[in-house]
Amino acid sequence: MDIFSSTKPSRLASSDWFTGRVWQDPIVEAPAPARVRALRVTFEPGARTAWHTHPLGQTLHVLSGAGLVGVRGAPPRVIRAGDTVWIPPGEEHWHGATADTMMCHLAIQESLDGSVAEWLEHVSDEDYTRAPA
Repeated sequence: MDIFSSTKPSRLASSDWFTGRVWQDPIVEAPAPARVRALRVTFEPGARTAWHTHPLGQTLHVLSGAGLVGVRGAPPRVIRAGDTVWIPPGEEHWHGATADTMMCHLAIQESLDGSVAEWLEHVSDEDYTRAPA
């Protein structure tokens, strides 16, 4: 058994994969043969991920605030504290805060051959501001 300190520093997410200011706090990166990875991700208002997929899917659990989650070709959906979202393997999607509210979620995914995500292009302002479903 290992116990990891909760004092790991927060890190500002890369602008290669995120629009706006997004903070990541690692929760777990289990050693092989386990594959689970989890992060607490905090999005400032208007911040969001780029389009991306996960080889084995992803679960998001909203801890606080309000956000948006979008899939390719559909309007985004509003998510709020307490909501849990399952994103199937290979589904192109994005997620982030609403324009005027911060959002914090727990992101849980598994790695496949060392990869947890395939990053695509940034979400356009048109896709982000599309009226939610």
